[in-house]
Amino acid sequence: MGDEFLIAALVYVIACLGLVLYLQKQLSKLRSRVEALTVLVKEGDRQRETFKREMQELRSGTIGMGRRVIELEKRLHQQSERIEESTQQDPQAKLYTRAMKMVALGAGVDELIKECELPKAEAELLIRLHRK
Repeated sequence: MGDEFLIAALVYVIACLGLVLYLQKQLSKLRSRVEALTVLVKEGDRQRETFKREMQELRSGTIGMGRRVIELEKRLHQQSERIEESTQQDPQAKLYTRAMKMVALGAGVDELIKECELPKAEAELLIRLHRK
């Protein structure tokens, strides 16, 4: 019975050693996976920070462009007002503005001569320039 006990103990010790070796191998694999995942997480963090900076730059650029567009709209509006004022002050310009509108609506040379009191040459020129 002593030999059987020793053999059983030896088998048990060998099984435990095999289990320990197997667990060490699995632990080593897990450590490599953890290291690989750590590298991936760091790379992801780096990319996230890069994207964050790029988004901030885009946001700043968009804000700047928005301000420029608003300024240009203001300037365009001012120019439109100036043009409107100048056409209202000049009665001759009113006639030409009216004539251009009539041409856009399809008026002919005779209509322009009659309604806007334009010479025939000017009426023909307006029609050539502004008819679509």
